[in-house]
Amino acid sequence: MTQQSLTTAPTRRTVVKAAAVSAVAAPTLLGAASPALADSTVPAAPAFLHGVASGDPLPDGVLLWTRVTPTPEAVPGSGIGPDVRVDWELAEDRSFTRVVAAGATLASAASDHTVKADVRGLRPGTSYWFRFTADGAVSPAARTRTAPAADATAANIRFGVVSCANWEAGHFSAYRHLAARADLDAILHLGDYVYEYGSGVYPEAKYGVRQHLPAHEIVSLADYRLRHATYKTDPDLQALHAAHPVVAIWDDHEFANDAWTGGAENHTPGTEGDWAARVAAAKQAYFEWMPVRASTEGTVFRRLRFGRLADLHLLDLRSFRSAPAKTGSGTVDDPERSITGRAQLDWLKAGLAGSDAAWQLVGTSVMISPVAFGSLPAHLLEPLAELMGLPKEGLAVNVDQWDGYTDDRKELLAHLTSRGIRNTVFLTGDIHMAWANDVPVKAATYPLSASAATEFVVTSVTSDNLDDMLHVAPGTVSLVAAGAVKTANRHVKWVDMDHHGYGVLDVTAERSQMDYYTVSDRTDPAASTAWARSYRTLNGTQRVERVYQPVR
Repeated sequence: MTQQSLTTAPTRRTVVKAAAVSAVAAPTLLGAASPALADSTVPAAPAFLHGVASGDPLPDGVLLWTRVTPTPEAVPGSGIGPDVRVDWELAEDRSFTRVVAAGATLASAASDHTVKADVRGLRPGTSYWFRFTADGAVSPAARTRTAPAADATAANIRFGVVSCANWEAGHFSAYRHLAARADLDAILHLGDYVYEYGSGVYPEAKYGVRQHLPAHEIVSLADYRLRHATYKTDPDLQALHAAHPVVAIWDDHEFANDAWTGGAENHTPGTEGDWAARVAAAKQAYFEWMPVRASTEGTVFRRLRFGRLADLHLLDLRSFRSAPAKTGSGTVDDPERSITGRAQLDWLKAGLAGSDAAWQLVGTSVMISPVAFGSLPAHLLEPLAELMGLPKEGLAVNVDQWDGYTDDRKELLAHLTSRGIRNTVFLTGDIHMAWANDVPVKAATYPLSASAATEFVVTSVTSDNLDDMLHVAPGTVSLVAAGAVKTANRHVKWVDMDHHGYGVLDVTAERSQMDYYTVSDRTDPAASTAWARSYRTLNGTQRVERVYQPVR
Protein backbone atom coordinates (compact mmCIF):
# COMPACT_ATOMS: atom_id res chain seq x y z
CA MET A 1 0.00 0.00 0.00
CA THR A 2 1.47 3.36 -0.94
CA GLN A 3 1.86 6.31 1.35
CA GLN A 4 -0.33 8.22 -1.09
CA SER A 5 -3.28 5.89 -0.55
CA LEU A 6 -3.00 6.44 3.21
CA THR A 7 -2.65 10.21 3.23
CA THR A 8 -4.50 11.63 0.23
CA ALA A 9 -7.72 13.28 1.38
CA PRO A 10 -10.82 12.57 -0.71
CA THR A 11 -11.08 14.98 -3.60
CA ARG A 12 -14.84 14.78 -4.06
CA ARG A 13 -15.49 16.13 -0.58
CA THR A 14 -14.14 19.53 -1.64
CA VAL A 15 -17.13 20.01 -3.96
CA VAL A 16 -18.44 23.14 -2.24
CA LYS A 17 -15.10 24.60 -1.21
CA ALA A 18 -14.70 26.71 -4.34
CA ALA A 19 -17.88 28.64 -3.61
CA ALA A 20 -16.55 29.84 -0.28
CA VAL A 21 -12.77 29.67 -0.27
CA SER A 22 -12.34 33.45 -0.02
CA ALA A 23 -14.27 33.52 3.26
CA VAL A 24 -12.28 30.88 5.14
CA ALA A 25 -11.69 31.21 8.84
CA ALA A 26 -10.29 28.30 10.79
CA PRO A 27 -11.18 27.59 14.40
CA THR A 28 -10.35 23.97 15.14
CA LEU A 29 -12.93 21.24 15.52
CA LEU A 30 -12.60 19.52 18.87
CA GLY A 31 -12.24 15.76 19.11
CA ALA A 32 -9.58 13.34 20.21
CA ALA A 33 -9.05 9.95 18.67
CA SER A 34 -9.98 6.96 20.78
CA PRO A 35 -9.83 3.20 20.18
CA ALA A 36 -12.66 1.73 18.12
CA LEU A 37 -13.36 -0.81 20.82
CA ALA A 38 -13.09 0.71 24.29
CA ASP A 39 -13.16 -2.72 25.91
CA SER A 40 -11.29 -5.42 24.03
CA THR A 41 -12.39 -8.16 26.40
CA VAL A 42 -14.25 -10.85 24.48
CA PRO A 43 -16.97 -12.58 26.51
CA ALA A 44 -17.40 -16.31 26.58
CA ALA A 45 -18.41 -17.74 23.22
CA PRO A 46 -20.65 -18.25 21.50
CA ALA A 47 -21.81 -14.65 21.64
CA PHE A 48 -23.74 -12.15 19.55
CA LEU A 49 -21.35 -9.21 19.69
CA HIS A 50 -22.53 -7.39 16.56
CA GLY A 51 -26.23 -7.15 17.19
CA VAL A 52 -29.10 -8.36 15.07
CA ALA A 53 -30.79 -6.78 12.09
CA SER A 54 -33.57 -7.11 9.55
CA GLY A 55 -34.08 -5.68 6.11
CA ASP A 56 -35.78 -5.57 2.72
CA PRO A 57 -39.35 -5.96 4.03
CA LEU A 58 -41.88 -7.61 1.72
CA PRO A 59 -45.64 -7.92 2.23
CA ASP A 60 -45.15 -11.54 3.31
CA GLY A 61 -41.58 -11.59 4.54
CA VAL A 62 -38.41 -10.00 5.83
CA LEU A 63 -34.72 -10.82 5.89
CA LEU A 64 -33.15 -11.51 9.32
CA TRP A 65 -29.41 -11.16 10.05
CA THR A 66 -26.85 -11.68 12.78
CA ARG A 67 -23.23 -12.61 13.36
CA VAL A 68 -22.24 -15.18 15.96
CA THR A 69 -18.77 -15.42 17.51
CA PRO A 70 -18.42 -19.19 18.09
CA THR A 71 -15.08 -18.99 19.91
CA PRO A 72 -13.06 -16.04 21.23
CA GLU A 73 -10.52 -16.55 18.44
CA ALA A 74 -13.11 -16.43 15.63
CA VAL A 75 -13.00 -12.68 15.25
CA PRO A 76 -14.36 -11.02 12.10
CA GLY A 77 -12.06 -11.40 9.13
CA SER A 78 -9.96 -14.10 10.76
CA GLY A 79 -11.28 -16.87 8.55
CA ILE A 80 -11.16 -19.29 11.46
CA GLY A 81 -13.63 -20.83 13.87
CA PRO A 82 -15.90 -23.86 13.93
CA ASP A 83 -19.28 -24.18 12.29
CA VAL A 84 -22.11 -23.50 14.69
CA ARG A 85 -25.84 -24.04 14.38
CA VAL A 86 -27.83 -20.83 14.75
CA ASP A 87 -31.55 -21.04 15.47
CA TRP A 88 -33.92 -18.18 14.83
CA GLU A 89 -37.49 -17.48 15.79
CA LEU A 90 -39.98 -14.77 14.92
CA ALA A 91 -42.98 -13.94 17.09
CA GLU A 92 -45.93 -11.62 17.37
CA ASP A 93 -44.85 -10.47 20.84
CA ARG A 94 -41.65 -9.45 22.55
CA SER A 95 -41.88 -12.26 25.10
CA PHE A 96 -42.01 -14.83 22.26
CA THR A 97 -45.11 -16.58 23.56
CA ARG A 98 -46.69 -16.43 20.06
CA VAL A 99 -43.97 -17.71 17.73
CA VAL A 100 -45.13 -17.74 14.10
CA ALA A 101 -41.94 -18.85 12.34
CA ALA A 102 -38.71 -20.59 13.33
CA GLY A 103 -35.76 -22.26 11.70
CA ALA A 104 -32.06 -22.96 11.81
CA THR A 105 -29.00 -22.20 9.71
CA LEU A 106 -25.27 -22.77 9.90
CA ALA A 107 -22.70 -20.08 10.65
CA SER A 108 -19.26 -20.85 9.28
CA ALA A 109 -15.97 -19.15 8.58
CA ALA A 110 -16.87 -19.15 4.88
CA SER A 111 -19.45 -16.42 5.56
CA ASP A 112 -17.47 -14.82 8.41
CA HIS A 113 -19.97 -16.49 10.78
CA THR A 114 -22.75 -14.19 9.58
CA VAL A 115 -26.15 -15.73 8.89
CA LYS A 116 -29.34 -14.68 7.18
CA ALA A 117 -32.86 -16.06 7.24
CA ASP A 118 -35.27 -14.98 4.51
CA VAL A 119 -38.56 -15.52 6.32
CA ARG A 120 -41.77 -15.78 4.29
CA GLY A 121 -45.43 -16.52 4.99
CA LEU A 122 -45.94 -13.50 7.25
CA ARG A 123 -48.85 -11.08 7.41
CA PRO A 124 -48.51 -7.77 5.55
CA GLY A 125 -48.15 -4.49 7.40
CA THR A 126 -47.39 -6.26 10.69
CA SER A 127 -44.74 -5.77 13.37
CA TYR A 128 -42.87 -8.82 14.66
CA TRP A 129 -40.08 -9.65 17.10
CA PHE A 130 -37.16 -11.94 16.34
CA ARG A 131 -34.04 -13.37 18.00
CA PHE A 132 -31.28 -15.94 17.47
CA THR A 133 -29.76 -18.64 19.68
CA ALA A 134 -26.54 -20.64 19.40
CA ASP A 135 -25.34 -23.26 21.88
CA GLY A 136 -27.40 -21.70 24.66
CA ALA A 137 -26.44 -18.09 23.91
CA VAL A 138 -29.42 -15.87 23.10
CA SER A 139 -29.19 -12.72 21.00
CA PRO A 140 -30.96 -9.48 21.85
CA ALA A 141 -34.59 -9.40 20.73
CA ALA A 142 -35.35 -7.02 17.89
CA ARG A 143 -38.38 -5.60 16.13
CA THR A 144 -39.13 -5.72 12.42
CA ARG A 145 -42.09 -4.99 10.18
CA THR A 146 -43.46 -6.29 6.90
CA ALA A 147 -44.57 -4.05 4.04
CA PRO A 148 -48.24 -3.42 3.27
CA ALA A 149 -49.99 -5.84 0.93
CA ALA A 150 -49.18 -5.11 -2.71
CA ASP A 151 -52.76 -4.03 -3.44
CA ALA A 152 -53.39 -2.31 -0.09
CA THR A 153 -54.21 1.37 0.13
CA ALA A 154 -52.22 2.39 3.20
CA ALA A 155 -52.94 5.70 4.88
CA ASN A 156 -49.23 6.49 4.92
CA ILE A 157 -45.74 5.02 4.97
CA ARG A 158 -42.86 6.57 6.85
CA PHE A 159 -39.11 6.06 6.40
CA GLY A 160 -36.09 7.27 8.28
CA VAL A 161 -33.54 8.36 5.67
CA VAL A 162 -29.77 8.44 6.28
CA SER A 163 -26.42 8.37 4.52
CA CYS A 164 -22.69 8.87 5.02
CA ALA A 165 -21.71 7.63 8.47
CA ASN A 166 -17.96 7.94 8.96
CA TRP A 167 -16.88 6.12 12.15
CA GLU A 168 -13.88 8.36 12.77
CA ALA A 169 -15.72 11.64 12.18
CA GLY A 170 -18.26 11.30 14.97
CA HIS A 171 -20.77 9.28 16.91
CA PHE A 172 -23.91 7.84 15.37
CA SER A 173 -26.45 9.80 17.41
CA ALA A 174 -28.69 10.16 14.37
CA TYR A 175 -29.18 6.40 14.43
CA ARG A 176 -30.07 6.47 18.13
CA HIS A 177 -32.77 9.09 17.61
CA LEU A 178 -34.27 7.16 14.70
CA ALA A 179 -34.18 3.96 16.77
CA ALA A 180 -36.23 5.70 19.45
CA ARG A 181 -39.07 6.43 17.01
CA ALA A 182 -41.91 3.93 16.96
CA ASP A 183 -43.63 5.42 13.89
CA LEU A 184 -41.28 4.24 11.11
CA ASP A 185 -41.95 1.48 8.61
CA ALA A 186 -38.28 1.14 7.65
CA ILE A 187 -34.93 2.91 7.44
CA LEU A 188 -33.59 3.82 4.00
CA HIS A 189 -29.79 3.95 3.99
CA LEU A 190 -28.52 5.63 0.83
CA GLY A 191 -24.90 4.59 0.99
CA ASP A 192 -21.52 5.13 2.62
CA TYR A 193 -22.55 2.88 5.49
CA VAL A 194 -18.84 2.26 6.07
CA TYR A 195 -15.71 4.12 4.92
CA GLU A 196 -12.60 2.52 3.48
CA TYR A 197 -9.90 5.01 4.54
CA GLY A 198 -7.03 4.26 6.86
CA SER A 199 -7.22 5.75 10.31
CA GLY A 200 -6.48 9.47 10.48
CA VAL A 201 -6.91 10.08 6.75
CA TYR A 202 -10.51 11.35 6.53
CA PRO A 203 -10.89 13.28 8.71
CA GLU A 204 -7.36 14.04 9.80
CA ALA A 205 -6.43 12.34 13.05
CA LYS A 206 -6.58 15.57 15.05
CA TYR A 207 -10.26 15.96 14.13
CA GLY A 208 -11.30 12.35 14.65
CA VAL A 209 -13.16 11.01 17.66
CA ARG A 210 -12.33 7.29 17.35
CA GLN A 211 -10.19 5.03 15.20
CA HIS A 212 -11.04 2.62 12.43
CA LEU A 213 -10.25 -1.07 12.59
CA PRO A 214 -8.24 -2.17 10.80
CA ALA A 215 -6.11 0.96 11.04
CA HIS A 216 -4.93 0.70 7.44
CA GLU A 217 -7.00 1.31 4.31
CA ILE A 218 -9.16 -1.72 3.65
CA VAL A 219 -8.36 -3.73 0.52
CA SER A 220 -8.73 -7.44 1.23
CA LEU A 221 -11.76 -9.52 2.16
CA ALA A 222 -10.50 -9.77 5.75
CA ASP A 223 -10.13 -5.97 5.84
CA TYR A 224 -13.66 -5.29 4.62
CA ARG A 225 -15.09 -7.85 7.03
CA LEU A 226 -13.34 -6.32 10.02
CA ARG A 227 -14.38 -2.79 9.02
CA HIS A 228 -18.04 -3.81 8.78
CA ALA A 229 -17.72 -5.59 12.11
CA THR A 230 -16.22 -2.51 13.74
CA TYR A 231 -19.15 -0.38 12.65
CA LYS A 232 -21.60 -2.93 13.99
CA THR A 233 -20.13 -2.65 17.48
CA ASP A 234 -21.53 0.87 17.69
CA PRO A 235 -24.42 0.87 20.19
CA ASP A 236 -26.47 3.42 18.24
CA LEU A 237 -26.13 1.46 15.02
CA GLN A 238 -27.09 -1.73 16.85
CA ALA A 239 -30.13 0.08 18.29
CA LEU A 240 -31.20 1.24 14.83
CA HIS A 241 -31.05 -2.29 13.42
CA ALA A 242 -32.87 -3.68 16.44
CA ALA A 243 -35.72 -1.19 16.06
CA HIS A 244 -36.46 -1.09 12.31
CA PRO A 245 -35.87 -3.04 9.11
CA VAL A 246 -33.21 -1.38 6.98
CA VAL A 247 -33.29 -0.98 3.20
CA ALA A 248 -29.77 -0.19 2.03
CA ILE A 249 -27.85 0.57 -1.14
CA TRP A 250 -24.14 1.18 -1.47
CA ASP A 251 -22.27 4.21 -2.73
CA ASP A 252 -18.52 4.49 -3.26
CA HIS A 253 -16.99 4.17 0.22
CA GLU A 254 -18.24 0.63 0.61
CA PHE A 255 -15.51 0.08 -2.04
CA ALA A 256 -13.24 3.12 -2.44
CA ASN A 257 -13.74 6.82 -3.03
CA ASP A 258 -15.23 7.77 -6.41
CA ALA A 259 -15.52 4.17 -7.57
CA TRP A 260 -16.48 3.19 -11.13
CA THR A 261 -16.33 -0.04 -13.14
CA GLY A 262 -12.61 0.14 -13.80
CA GLY A 263 -11.17 1.67 -10.64
CA ALA A 264 -11.51 4.46 -8.12
CA GLU A 265 -9.87 7.71 -7.14
CA ASN A 266 -8.69 5.99 -3.96
CA HIS A 267 -7.23 2.86 -5.55
CA THR A 268 -3.63 2.38 -6.67
CA PRO A 269 -3.34 -0.81 -8.78
CA GLY A 270 0.42 -1.02 -8.44
CA THR A 271 0.33 -1.41 -4.67
CA GLU A 272 -3.29 -2.27 -3.86
CA GLY A 273 -3.79 -4.99 -6.43
CA ASP A 274 -6.42 -5.71 -9.00
CA TRP A 275 -9.51 -3.50 -8.79
CA ALA A 276 -11.89 -6.31 -9.70
CA ALA A 277 -10.53 -8.42 -6.86
CA ARG A 278 -10.98 -5.54 -4.41
CA VAL A 279 -14.54 -4.99 -5.56
CA ALA A 280 -15.33 -8.69 -5.25
CA ALA A 281 -14.00 -8.68 -1.69
CA ALA A 282 -15.98 -5.55 -0.79
CA LYS A 283 -19.19 -6.95 -2.24
CA GLN A 284 -18.78 -10.29 -0.52
CA ALA A 285 -18.29 -8.60 2.85
CA TYR A 286 -21.21 -6.26 2.19
CA PHE A 287 -23.65 -9.07 1.48
CA GLU A 288 -22.35 -11.04 4.44
CA TRP A 289 -22.68 -8.16 6.89
CA MET A 290 -25.76 -6.29 5.63
CA PRO A 291 -29.45 -7.34 5.84
CA VAL A 292 -29.77 -6.93 2.08
CA ARG A 293 -30.96 -9.31 -0.63
CA ALA A 294 -28.63 -9.37 -3.60
CA SER A 295 -30.30 -9.04 -6.97
CA THR A 296 -29.72 -11.72 -9.58
CA GLU A 297 -26.85 -9.62 -10.92
CA GLY A 298 -25.07 -9.67 -7.54
CA THR A 299 -25.73 -6.01 -7.02
CA VAL A 300 -28.13 -3.86 -4.99
CA PHE A 301 -30.49 -2.46 -7.60
CA ARG A 302 -33.91 -3.86 -6.80
CA ARG A 303 -37.51 -2.82 -6.24
CA LEU A 304 -39.68 -2.95 -3.13
CA ARG A 305 -43.40 -2.22 -3.02
CA PHE A 306 -45.29 -0.53 -0.21
CA GLY A 307 -48.88 -1.16 -1.22
CA ARG A 308 -50.51 1.00 -3.84
CA LEU A 309 -48.94 4.01 -2.16
CA ALA A 310 -45.33 3.69 -3.35
CA ASP A 311 -42.86 1.64 -5.33
CA LEU A 312 -39.28 2.06 -4.15
CA HIS A 313 -36.72 1.70 -6.94
CA LEU A 314 -33.19 1.24 -5.55
CA LEU A 315 -30.18 1.99 -7.75
CA ASP A 316 -26.57 0.82 -7.91
CA LEU A 317 -24.62 3.76 -9.32
CA ARG A 318 -21.13 2.29 -8.85
CA SER A 319 -21.02 -1.15 -10.47
CA PHE A 320 -21.83 -0.08 -14.03
CA ARG A 321 -20.71 3.54 -14.37
CA SER A 322 -18.23 4.70 -16.98
CA ALA A 323 -14.92 6.31 -16.11
CA PRO A 324 -15.32 9.75 -14.53
CA ALA A 325 -15.26 12.72 -16.85
CA LYS A 326 -12.51 15.27 -16.75
CA THR A 327 -13.87 18.75 -16.23
CA GLY A 328 -13.43 20.77 -19.41
CA SER A 329 -13.12 17.73 -21.68
CA GLY A 330 -16.71 17.82 -22.93
CA THR A 331 -17.16 14.13 -22.14
CA VAL A 332 -19.89 14.67 -19.53
CA ASP A 333 -22.39 14.87 -22.41
CA ASP A 334 -21.04 11.83 -24.26
CA PRO A 335 -23.99 9.46 -24.94
CA GLU A 336 -21.63 6.48 -24.76
CA ARG A 337 -20.94 7.18 -21.09
CA SER A 338 -23.35 5.98 -18.41
CA ILE A 339 -23.81 6.22 -14.65
CA THR A 340 -26.38 3.39 -14.52
CA GLY A 341 -25.36 1.08 -17.32
CA ARG A 342 -27.78 0.25 -20.13
CA ALA A 343 -29.51 -2.69 -18.44
CA GLN A 344 -30.17 -0.89 -15.18
CA LEU A 345 -31.49 2.24 -16.87
CA ASP A 346 -33.86 0.13 -18.97
CA TRP A 347 -34.95 -1.72 -15.81
CA LEU A 348 -35.64 1.58 -14.04
CA LYS A 349 -37.56 3.05 -16.98
CA ALA A 350 -39.70 -0.08 -17.32
CA GLY A 351 -40.43 -0.15 -13.61
CA LEU A 352 -41.45 3.50 -13.54
CA ALA A 353 -43.68 3.16 -16.59
CA GLY A 354 -45.31 -0.07 -15.40
CA SER A 355 -46.03 0.96 -11.83
CA ASP A 356 -49.58 1.59 -10.62
CA ALA A 357 -48.42 3.06 -7.29
CA ALA A 358 -49.30 6.64 -6.39
CA TRP A 359 -45.63 7.55 -5.85
CA GLN A 360 -42.37 6.50 -7.47
CA LEU A 361 -39.55 6.72 -4.93
CA VAL A 362 -36.06 6.34 -6.39
CA GLY A 363 -33.17 5.65 -4.02
CA THR A 364 -30.11 7.15 -5.69
CA SER A 365 -26.76 7.46 -3.97
CA VAL A 366 -25.70 10.64 -5.81
CA MET A 367 -27.64 13.77 -6.68
CA ILE A 368 -29.55 13.86 -9.95
CA SER A 369 -30.39 17.57 -9.89
CA PRO A 370 -27.95 19.68 -11.91
CA VAL A 371 -25.85 22.09 -9.89
CA ALA A 372 -23.84 25.05 -11.18
CA PHE A 373 -21.69 27.33 -9.05
CA GLY A 374 -21.01 30.98 -9.73
CA SER A 375 -22.48 34.44 -9.53
CA LEU A 376 -24.25 34.10 -12.87
CA PRO A 377 -27.67 32.46 -13.12
CA ALA A 378 -27.81 29.09 -14.81
CA HIS A 379 -29.40 30.41 -18.00
CA LEU A 380 -26.37 32.67 -18.60
CA LEU A 381 -23.94 29.88 -17.87
CA GLU A 382 -25.41 27.72 -20.63
CA PRO A 383 -23.68 29.40 -23.59
CA LEU A 384 -20.48 29.75 -21.61
CA ALA A 385 -20.60 26.06 -20.77
CA GLU A 386 -21.05 25.17 -24.42
CA LEU A 387 -18.01 27.22 -25.38
CA MET A 388 -15.93 25.54 -22.68
CA GLY A 389 -17.05 22.02 -23.56
CA LEU A 390 -18.94 21.60 -20.31
CA PRO A 391 -22.53 20.32 -19.99
CA LYS A 392 -25.04 22.67 -21.56
CA GLU A 393 -27.17 22.59 -18.39
CA GLY A 394 -24.53 24.51 -16.45
CA LEU A 395 -21.04 24.14 -15.06
CA ALA A 396 -20.63 20.70 -13.53
CA VAL A 397 -18.48 20.95 -10.41
CA ASN A 398 -19.10 17.41 -9.24
CA VAL A 399 -18.75 14.99 -12.13
CA ASP A 400 -19.23 12.09 -9.70
CA GLN A 401 -22.95 12.96 -9.65
CA TRP A 402 -25.40 12.72 -12.53
CA ASP A 403 -23.85 16.03 -13.67
CA GLY A 404 -20.99 13.94 -14.99
CA TYR A 405 -23.34 11.67 -16.98
CA THR A 406 -25.85 14.06 -18.49
CA ASP A 407 -27.06 11.80 -21.29
CA ASP A 408 -28.45 9.25 -18.82
CA ARG A 409 -30.20 12.02 -16.93
CA LYS A 410 -31.62 13.51 -20.11
CA GLU A 411 -32.96 10.11 -21.20
CA LEU A 412 -34.52 9.38 -17.81
CA LEU A 413 -36.20 12.77 -17.46
CA ALA A 414 -37.48 12.58 -21.05
CA HIS A 415 -38.97 9.18 -20.19
CA LEU A 416 -40.78 10.66 -17.19
CA THR A 417 -42.27 13.49 -19.20
CA SER A 418 -43.08 11.59 -22.40
CA ARG A 419 -44.78 8.74 -20.51
CA GLY A 420 -46.64 11.08 -18.18
CA ILE A 421 -45.03 9.51 -15.11
CA ARG A 422 -45.93 11.72 -12.17
CA ASN A 423 -44.94 11.90 -8.54
CA THR A 424 -41.37 10.70 -8.94
CA VAL A 425 -39.25 11.58 -5.91
CA PHE A 426 -35.50 11.00 -5.87
CA LEU A 427 -34.08 10.25 -2.42
CA THR A 428 -30.38 10.99 -2.23
CA GLY A 429 -27.35 11.05 0.06
CA ASP A 430 -23.61 11.35 -0.71
CA ILE A 431 -22.74 15.06 -0.50
CA HIS A 432 -23.12 15.68 3.25
CA MET A 433 -25.63 18.48 2.79
CA ALA A 434 -29.41 18.66 2.89
CA TRP A 435 -31.24 19.84 -0.25
CA ALA A 436 -34.79 20.23 -1.49
CA ASN A 437 -34.90 20.45 -5.30
CA ASP A 438 -37.14 20.43 -8.28
CA VAL A 439 -35.56 18.29 -11.02
CA PRO A 440 -35.90 20.41 -14.17
CA VAL A 441 -36.00 19.05 -17.68
CA LYS A 442 -33.93 22.07 -18.75
CA ALA A 443 -32.20 23.83 -15.90
CA ALA A 444 -31.27 26.78 -18.10
CA THR A 445 -34.92 27.80 -18.63
CA TYR A 446 -36.38 26.75 -15.26
CA PRO A 447 -38.92 27.72 -13.90
CA LEU A 448 -40.48 28.41 -17.30
CA SER A 449 -39.65 24.88 -18.38
CA ALA A 450 -41.08 21.76 -16.77
CA SER A 451 -39.96 20.03 -13.63
CA ALA A 452 -40.01 16.27 -14.23
CA ALA A 453 -39.57 15.18 -10.61
CA THR A 454 -38.45 16.32 -7.18
CA GLU A 455 -35.46 15.42 -5.04
CA PHE A 456 -34.84 15.32 -1.31
CA VAL A 457 -31.17 15.02 -0.31
CA VAL A 458 -30.29 14.17 3.28
CA THR A 459 -27.17 15.34 5.05
CA SER A 460 -24.55 13.04 6.54
CA VAL A 461 -24.78 11.17 9.81
CA THR A 462 -21.21 12.24 10.66
CA SER A 463 -19.13 12.77 7.50
CA ASP A 464 -17.58 16.19 6.91
CA ASN A 465 -19.70 18.95 5.43
CA LEU A 466 -18.75 22.53 4.54
CA ASP A 467 -18.01 23.97 7.97
CA ASP A 468 -16.16 20.79 8.97
CA MET A 469 -14.00 20.87 5.86
CA LEU A 470 -13.10 24.53 6.30
CA HIS A 471 -13.02 24.38 10.11
CA VAL A 472 -15.28 27.38 10.48
CA ALA A 473 -18.37 28.04 12.57
CA PRO A 474 -21.73 26.90 11.13
CA GLY A 475 -23.75 29.63 9.47
CA THR A 476 -20.76 31.71 8.37
CA VAL A 477 -19.16 30.68 5.06
CA SER A 478 -22.13 28.48 4.30
CA LEU A 479 -24.48 31.46 4.02
CA VAL A 480 -22.41 32.84 1.16
CA ALA A 481 -22.02 29.46 -0.52
CA ALA A 482 -25.70 28.52 -0.20
CA GLY A 483 -26.72 31.91 -1.56
CA ALA A 484 -24.50 31.42 -4.60
CA VAL A 485 -25.91 27.95 -5.20
CA LYS A 486 -29.52 29.10 -5.02
CA THR A 487 -28.83 32.10 -7.24
CA ALA A 488 -27.23 29.96 -9.92
CA ASN A 489 -29.76 27.13 -9.59
CA ARG A 490 -33.33 28.33 -9.33
CA HIS A 491 -34.62 24.78 -9.00
CA VAL A 492 -32.77 24.46 -5.66
CA LYS A 493 -35.26 25.56 -3.03
CA TRP A 494 -33.08 24.95 0.02
CA VAL A 495 -29.61 23.76 0.92
CA ASP A 496 -28.05 23.29 4.35
CA MET A 497 -24.27 22.90 4.16
CA ASP A 498 -23.47 22.78 7.87
CA HIS A 499 -25.42 20.23 9.85
CA HIS A 500 -25.46 16.49 10.44
CA GLY A 501 -28.56 14.42 10.98
CA TYR A 502 -31.24 12.52 9.12
CA GLY A 503 -34.56 12.79 7.34
CA VAL A 504 -38.01 11.37 7.92
CA LEU A 505 -40.05 10.87 4.75
CA ASP A 506 -43.81 10.57 5.15
CA VAL A 507 -45.84 9.55 2.11
CA THR A 508 -49.61 9.80 1.71
CA ALA A 509 -51.81 9.78 -1.37
CA GLU A 510 -51.86 13.58 -1.27
CA ARG A 511 -48.17 14.39 -0.74
CA SER A 512 -44.65 13.25 0.05
CA GLN A 513 -42.98 15.26 2.81
CA MET A 514 -39.39 15.20 4.02
CA ASP A 515 -38.76 16.44 7.56
CA TYR A 516 -35.10 17.29 8.11
CA TYR A 517 -33.61 16.77 11.58
CA THR A 518 -30.19 17.79 12.86
CA VAL A 519 -28.05 16.55 15.74
CA SER A 520 -26.44 19.02 18.12
CA ASP A 521 -22.84 17.81 17.92
CA ARG A 522 -21.49 14.85 15.95
CA THR A 523 -18.58 14.51 18.41
CA ASP A 524 -20.91 14.11 21.39
CA PRO A 525 -22.20 10.55 21.91
CA ALA A 526 -25.18 12.02 23.80
CA ALA A 527 -26.05 14.59 21.13
CA SER A 528 -29.63 15.85 21.04
CA THR A 529 -31.77 16.20 17.94
CA ALA A 530 -34.01 18.98 16.64
CA TRP A 531 -36.33 19.48 13.70
CA ALA A 532 -34.78 21.87 11.18
CA ARG A 533 -37.06 22.24 8.12
CA SER A 534 -39.66 20.44 6.04
CA TYR A 535 -40.45 20.34 2.33
CA ARG A 536 -43.14 18.46 0.46
CA THR A 537 -44.30 17.77 -3.05
CA LEU A 538 -48.03 17.63 -3.63
CA ASN A 539 -49.59 14.94 -5.81
CA GLY A 540 -49.31 15.85 -9.48
CA THR A 541 -47.17 18.97 -9.09
CA GLN A 542 -43.55 17.74 -9.54
CA ARG A 543 -42.50 20.75 -7.43
CA VAL A 544 -41.32 21.13 -3.85
CA GLU A 545 -42.68 23.63 -1.38
CA ARG A 546 -41.75 24.54 2.15
CA VAL A 547 -43.87 23.31 5.07
CA TYR A 548 -43.59 24.94 8.47
CA GLN A 549 -44.00 21.95 10.73
CA PRO A 550 -43.04 18.28 10.61
CA VAL A 551 -45.53 15.49 10.21
CA ARG A 552 -46.78 14.40 13.61
